[in-house]
Amino acid sequence: MEITFFEKPGCAGNAKQKKLLELYNISYKTENMLSYPWTKELLKEFFEGREKEDIFNPFAPKIKNKELDPHLLSIEQLVEQMIQEPILIKRPLLVIGEEKICGFDIKKINALLQKNICSSVSISTCQSSDACKPK
Repeated sequence: MEITFFEKPGCAGNAKQKKLLELYNISYKTENMLSYPWTKELLKEFFEGREKEDIFNPFAPKIKNKELDPHLLSIEQLVEQMIQEPILIKRPLLVIGEEKICGFDIKKINALLQKNICSSVSISTCQSSDACKPK
């Protein structure tokens, strides 16, 4: 089954997620989500059945710096903002066969790929807090 992993290049969380896929011999191709030609229709497919709070990246600079409050926007407005600034999208976005997933949902990945990836692993959110601290 073909898998596409939409990532932010250099994201520590995405790197950990890809490493986990590789550990379970799951091959994938990557796409840069920041430069991908998103449309409203395509993005909405990733968000079907999700709450608004589950589709945006709370660590995106505009959200983190309180320049943008996604809670004050409708889903339509938020998606429009995401098309303009894909950094606002919760990552990764995954395409597994015909299924589209927002976030690293291990249960869905396991079900679609008939794998048994450990679901107690906590790598489904942005890891910017540990990637951005000075060493």
